[in-house]
Amino acid sequence: MTDHSLKQALVLNNQEYIVHNINLLEKKGLAKINHLPFAARVLIENLARNMDSKTIQWSDIINAAKFYEASSNTSELIAFYPARVLMQDFTGVPAVVDFAAMRDAVNEAGLDPKKINPMVPVDLIIDHSIQVDHFKEKNSFFLNAQKEYERNKERYQLLKWAQKSFDNFRVVPPESGICHQINLEYLATVVSTKKEGDTLLAFPDTLIGTDSHTTMINALGILGWGVGGIEAEAVMLGQPYYMNLPKIVGVNFIGKPQKQITSTDIALYVTNILRKENVVEKIVEYTGNGLKYLTLTDRATISNMSPEYGATAGFFPVDEQTLEYLRKTNRRKTADLVEDYCRACGFFNTYDDNIHFSKKTDIDLSLIETSVAGPSRPQDRISLPGVKKRANQIFDLENRKKIQINPDNEPQALTNGSVVIAAITSCTNTSNPYTMIGAGLAAKKAVQKGLSVPWYVKTSLSPGSRVVLDYLTGSGLMDYFQKLGFNNTGFGCMTCIGNSGPLDPFIEESIKTHDLDVMSVLSGNRNFEARIHQKVIGNFLMSPILVVIYAIAGRIDIDFQSEPLGFSKDETPVFMPDIWPDSDEINQFVQTYVHEKFFKDQYAHIFKGDKLWQELSVDESTTFKFDEDSTYIRKPPFFKNFSRDLPDCEDIKDAKALLVLGDSVTTDHISPAGAIPVDYPAGKYLVENKVKPWEFNSYGSRRGNHEVMMRGTFANIRIKNKLVSDIGGFTLKFPENEIESIFTASQKYQAQKTDLIIFGGKEYGTGSSRDWAAKGTSLLGIKAVIATSFERIHRSNLVGMGVLPLTFKEGESFETLGLKGDETFEINQINQIQPNGILMVKAIKKGKEKKIHVIVKLNTDIEIDYIKNGGILHYVLRQMIK
Repeated sequence: MTDHSLKQALVLNNQEYIVHNINLLEKKGLAKINHLPFAARVLIENLARNMDSKTIQWSDIINAAKFYEASSNTSELIAFYPARVLMQDFTGVPAVVDFAAMRDAVNEAGLDPKKINPMVPVDLIIDHSIQVDHFKEKNSFFLNAQKEYERNKERYQLLKWAQKSFDNFRVVPPESGICHQINLEYLATVVSTKKEGDTLLAFPDTLIGTDSHTTMINALGILGWGVGGIEAEAVMLGQPYYMNLPKIVGVNFIGKPQKQITSTDIALYVTNILRKENVVEKIVEYTGNGLKYLTLTDRATISNMSPEYGATAGFFPVDEQTLEYLRKTNRRKTADLVEDYCRACGFFNTYDDNIHFSKKTDIDLSLIETSVAGPSRPQDRISLPGVKKRANQIFDLENRKKIQINPDNEPQALTNGSVVIAAITSCTNTSNPYTMIGAGLAAKKAVQKGLSVPWYVKTSLSPGSRVVLDYLTGSGLMDYFQKLGFNNTGFGCMTCIGNSGPLDPFIEESIKTHDLDVMSVLSGNRNFEARIHQKVIGNFLMSPILVVIYAIAGRIDIDFQSEPLGFSKDETPVFMPDIWPDSDEINQFVQTYVHEKFFKDQYAHIFKGDKLWQELSVDESTTFKFDEDSTYIRKPPFFKNFSRDLPDCEDIKDAKALLVLGDSVTTDHISPAGAIPVDYPAGKYLVENKVKPWEFNSYGSRRGNHEVMMRGTFANIRIKNKLVSDIGGFTLKFPENEIESIFTASQKYQAQKTDLIIFGGKEYGTGSSRDWAAKGTSLLGIKAVIATSFERIHRSNLVGMGVLPLTFKEGESFETLGLKGDETFEINQINQIQPNGILMVKAIKKGKEKKIHVIVKLNTDIEIDYIKNGGILHYVLRQMIK
């Protein structure tokens, strides 16, 4: 062993491996590794293993260790090499389309198109396309799956082509489950192994994913987070993920949760607390004795919601709970290797209080109450007793009950505050057998007491993996779900991502005619306005148990302490405690009915797919044959007229504001994923291309067609553009002062060769890691976004597409600077930008000039290169074909 190596041969689980043991840094007196956060140790090991004296040098390893020892406020750039990449089909299809287009570009340059190939293992799970079209029938799942294939045949043919054409690329077919739950239950190894010649390496499993909730895997002690689809593509092509070392905040769990508290309650509480702590662009690491009271799947719910509390990741170090979960999910040999490796190399949590964090926050688990979050932000937690009061405050429900819609004289009427969607959905909670069994027991007790769900509530049960249905069926609880109307509607993200499907036409028309404020309740992780359904104004996140209870209640404005859920057959009032399951009963059911065999059987043939997938025919070829008539898959324009030479970096001149937006604009606002309105630009395009409105499918399903997606960018009816009195999807075209759709205005500006910019408020781009929120921004001709602050992933995506992110200086905003949006703007000296440097924006109106200093939100020199190249893919492609 040389001084500049941490290589060591270790016998782990009766096999010799080469490891990079960062404990040797402590033995050499170079760093106090045992006092560093576990997430920091993973990052340092990654540097040590990938040290090549070019991209990563010995000094980078030492500097990283010193950075975390000192809790430094300096910036330390590192090159991070994830072990693998995780994708879902909404973000995966555009990535595959980009790879196919890059192969064409390389082919046109006279080089071998096979140069474009994933260099690291990639798993793409098809989970984002199935919708809740059918829910009343017991065979709803089959009917929804059938419809899914009808709608998505072209997309699935592309993915099956990619599976056959690319190396290191696996596809989990539809109807298998949700990517994060499959990752947790099967794909993840915690410790990766790799053969290099005659040597077998062992190292921590790490990953990036093209979905913001990739963070769920941190519950298993695997460092991973969501990134922009564009950044993921660069990693797939062998590039490192460049990042500044994140600060690591310690969250010290103390106390023990009360018996009735679910993992959802804990996650919502943590989200509320940490949003106030400002953990954006930081890693949260959980520590403390309270960890011992959280199962692995409890932790998974908390890690899943890392984007909601703003953190890069919510990390739980490996401990006994990790090993127990691996064994329960049919990974016993993996558990043995994980234990040996982690204990030998300093990655096993021994609950040492001497770990040094940049900041530490205590959370007392015993103080957490049963809660929901809503109506439009996950951090807006409401204790259950306060929900009725809060809903009345927001929606004025007490004074709006005169409208009562009840065509068949049912016990309950549709009115303001009614729950019209009740969905047990999302990997956030369906991955946890305790919450799912608990919901099943609540359903059982409700049915036994003669309760039912009102006629206007659309109920659905969408498990994150097939294992869930196995144990719900085996325990007999699925029968009770079905009796309440919670039929299995499919194995996918579904309602959580807005694929809630249509409401009954009569209900939808009633909402529109009477201007009703109706609600959804779901066991998901996001509840942004208009995300769940365009006609639903309030969306409340809660545990699966509460979803069942609110479905029965049929309204959000109920006081469970004084009002009954309903009445039994003998007219006896039934209150919430009457059907709330006992924690001991839940534990007994979990121990009795959740079997290791279910995991073994369901994952034995996970890549094979069902009959529909197997019958899907595709051509095998090195390059993809794009169909010019397709409205699903089109060759993107990103590499049109691609030049090997670096273009000049031009200043922004005579620019106009396309939108002026407020705070908390989400990627759902920027790039909607739900229904495509027929009278909006994307709908008009589809009609012009002979697609019938009932065949539109969703924006998400058409992400392989840039023509649809750029027309959908900023076309959300809920987006509030201050240039046009908050009319969603429209803007004011200057200098004519004419109201136009965002797309139409951008096309006119581009025809006039006018640069465009956007102004935003705080948390611009919060939400899902939607690459099209940045791709669409770029295709609309937008050169820069100036905001008060950016959410991490969307900022990275903008950089990846060559769009310059800028922020106002502290204490300044669009309003405080007296801007109106009708000015002409200039931004000069862009070719001289520096990470976190200053640029001057000139706002010119009627001959008067206002100078505004803004901060360049580029964190590294490599991000400067991405902007100058017009985006990350252009940068990588130029590097590959020099």
